[in-house]
Amino acid sequence: MVVGDLSLELDTIVIGSGPGGYVAAIRAAQMGQKVAIVEREFIGGVCLNVGCIPSKALINAGHRYQEAKNSASFGIITDGVAIDFKKTQEWKDTQVVKTLTQGVGMLLKKNKVEVIMGEAFFNDTNQLRVINGDDAQSYTFKNAIVATGSRPIEIPGFKFAGRVLDSTGALNLKEIPKKLVVIGGGYIGSELAGVYANLGTEVTILEGLPSILSAFDKDMIKLVEDNFKSKNVNIVTSAMAKSAEETADGVKVTYEVDGKSEVVEADYVLVTVGRRPNTDDLGLEAAGVKMTDRGIVEVDKQGRTSTKNIFAIGDIVPGPPLAHKASYEAKIAAEAIAGKNVEIDYVAIPAVCFTDPELATVGYTEKEARDLGLSIKVSKFPFGANGRALSLNQTEGFVRLVTDKETGLILGGQVAGVGASDLIGELALAVEARMMLEDLSLTIHAHPTLSETIMDASELSLGLPIHI
Repeated sequence: MVVGDLSLELDTIVIGSGPGGYVAAIRAAQMGQKVAIVEREFIGGVCLNVGCIPSKALINAGHRYQEAKNSASFGIITDGVAIDFKKTQEWKDTQVVKTLTQGVGMLLKKNKVEVIMGEAFFNDTNQLRVINGDDAQSYTFKNAIVATGSRPIEIPGFKFAGRVLDSTGALNLKEIPKKLVVIGGGYIGSELAGVYANLGTEVTILEGLPSILSAFDKDMIKLVEDNFKSKNVNIVTSAMAKSAEETADGVKVTYEVDGKSEVVEADYVLVTVGRRPNTDDLGLEAAGVKMTDRGIVEVDKQGRTSTKNIFAIGDIVPGPPLAHKASYEAKIAAEAIAGKNVEIDYVAIPAVCFTDPELATVGYTEKEARDLGLSIKVSKFPFGANGRALSLNQTEGFVRLVTDKETGLILGGQVAGVGASDLIGELALAVEARMMLEDLSLTIHAHPTLSETIMDASELSLGLPIHI
């Protein structure tokens, strides 16, 4: 049955239920608005279902497998270590993904957010239509927040099908491949390469740039490269992927380096060369929303588009496609709609890559600060001098602080090593709160912990180091 003559009125309608959308809907509801959220596929979006969360689950499984096989240095001898990958995937899907997505559904219900399943299309600046199979419903709204996320980019010669995988396909393999080719050595490619390398797969990474993980500093990248080499991961840089040809039991990947054509064979090829914003087929043009040629929505510092009552957040607006960026923008947009005096400030948004070892950065890097002409001081404290890192047998890496040379103001920081994804939170707070070196050095850090490396780095920068 098609319902076309009924129009339901809302204060705010949110399109997309990922980490941007569901956060926006809940915050708008908390601000007293009548809210509905439209989702075409699954609550939680890409991040919770086929992205951030399941990938970290498999990363953890890979670490557990490596620990089980390689704990002789602790005096722990194991024989016959094996992995039941079917059970691993079941755990990932039922105990991790399902638990989180059901939790999000409960939070939406608790905050009285109506969930509407279907595809949303704007008719104009105050009305959209949601189609779900043969059913359709129109909704009028005072404000809308578009949080439709992004999808993997498909490159010529590598159509996603069969043994040519996108990130979703790689996270849902039924078996551990003997050989895997990864095209693209950015965040997603390097993380998934690490997953399967830890599970025993022979991995080849083809990267078009001169280095993998080019968004990070060179000394951070080298740590990951060295770890990959220890697991026999072959990294080929400045490589241009040309085509994939499926064979009876695998795939042949042709690529070019320095004008010379090469072929590598594998069970699967994973393509992770970037993501494309999901802004097509939404009718945004009908609502007067301006976009770039790439489909990126133009927004102001509150997430407001060229159409004043329509907001956009997450992967479809400028900036890196980070889940926590989307959640941050979601709160700003929802509170702006409620009349709060808020605006976006990206200076303290961290970026994390869950490789071995983990890499994390926030605020200015040394290069960025110097390029801006800032007078800075840089201090670097090694994990090798930290008791907790020694007890974990994970001593590679460091904490680096970038500070104003005259005042000691903390401008940025990087962590490369065990626990970097958690440690970066303290540095993000320091940047956000405009803390000084003394604020970190005078904060009593529990012993023995990895967080002491941050205190030690601040003392080093002050010229008063204890542990180095």
